[in-house]
Amino acid sequence: MKKNILILNALTLSLNLSLTIPAFSSSPSENIYPSICSPQSTSLAPMLEKIMPSVVSINVEGLVPHKVEQFPQLWPFLNQSPFCQEGSPFLGSPLCPRNGSNDSYNTDNPQQKFRALGSGVVIDALKGYIVTNHHVVDNAIKIQVQLSDGGKYNAKIIGKDPRSDIALIQILGAQNLTAIVIADSENIHVGDYTVAIGNPYGLGETVTSGIISALGRSGLNVENYENFIQTDAAINRGNSGGALVNINGELIGINTAILAPDGGNIGIGFAIPSNMVKNLCDQMIAYGQVKRGELGIIGTELNSELAKAIKVNVQKGAFVSQVLSQSSADRAGIHAGDVIVSINNKQISSFAALRAQISSLPVGTTMTLGFIRDGKLMTTHLALQQSNTEKIDSGSIYSGIEGADLKNYDAQGIKGVKVETLKPGSAAARIGLKKDDIILGVNQQIITNLGELRKVLESKPVVLALNIKRGDSSLYLLMQ
Repeated sequence: MKKNILILNALTLSLNLSLTIPAFSSSPSENIYPSICSPQSTSLAPMLEKIMPSVVSINVEGLVPHKVEQFPQLWPFLNQSPFCQEGSPFLGSPLCPRNGSNDSYNTDNPQQKFRALGSGVVIDALKGYIVTNHHVVDNAIKIQVQLSDGGKYNAKIIGKDPRSDIALIQILGAQNLTAIVIADSENIHVGDYTVAIGNPYGLGETVTSGIISALGRSGLNVENYENFIQTDAAINRGNSGGALVNINGELIGINTAILAPDGGNIGIGFAIPSNMVKNLCDQMIAYGQVKRGELGIIGTELNSELAKAIKVNVQKGAFVSQVLSQSSADRAGIHAGDVIVSINNKQISSFAALRAQISSLPVGTTMTLGFIRDGKLMTTHLALQQSNTEKIDSGSIYSGIEGADLKNYDAQGIKGVKVETLKPGSAAARIGLKKDDIILGVNQQIITNLGELRKVLESKPVVLALNIKRGDSSLYLLMQ
């Protein structure tokens, strides 16, 4: 039996590859879109002519770490240790700066270069903001955007969020851009016509069409927050970050993944809904990152068996199994056993949909929750508050330490960044990090919180020397 593989469509496509993909004939599709663009037209061309300039190709050059070493129990004052004496391989590195300098570590090939392709969508023509997938620009050291007219411009990262797979970049020096209109993804339905636009296999602007096959897809293990639009419009490698639009040419989603048993398109593609994209991009513009509010519940999907067991007359919603103390939900009077069925009078189909919607909203967002308790429909008002247990995926800060959930640590007079969870076999595990380690410094700079750690690692240092507190011991971990 063949195993289905969920393929992320970004840029694992190397620019050095020369691919020839055989084309297969398909049935004629005349009159498949009756009266779409005008009462007389059966063509998508008028709509596409307006929006094609909004979709861009993205070329990325980057570096990924490829060599990891562990050096536990190094001297606390390394500049006075044998590791930093003349002739030492560490001399001149951030671990042992030469005469106070920050010279790069002298090694032949500390990181592996890559070149890859993806797509993006212009959402603000005046400021040059382009939304794409996080996995398109992750580890990038150079980003080049090619417009529909062939013009090429450099771009920089404004913000990125690996948990939703969304990133925002800004094109530099381009003028007369065309921004796409963003639709309300709450108003789309299964069966609506869709058009996918992107840069598959580096071929250039490509348009495919289909319908919305399903809404609210989750459990695919592509992202932490999943609430995908499923479409049968063909999506292929290089389409990541491209546009999924409705028949009016309005953005309803950002293409991100396909289900591909043999590595190719079989008509099952997934896009991140436009409302989620817009909320996340607004935060990146404001803060340079996503500052999520937290509802403060633990729950599960409501199915027919559970609904029967708790005697509720609904089949869709989010069952609350636990309410965190002093959280937004706790303060608003939500109890374990409640079933949340709506946010601001809009139905919630599942716990995954609730989680995905909340995850895109910033701290302070006010809302009305509809819920069922003891068979009665009730409402409550609340404002999302900052999580006291906020965790950040280490890969969102630096790919070389991917695989750990990090959180601020402040206890017993010690401030730093704690490794809350660790994925076995991950980059973070390979450099020697362990659960409950506390990061106190990086490259001889004191770290007291996640913000300071992010700032140090934004420069993508060639060598990382992590000062770690592990139990009652201190040690250094070195990654080159």
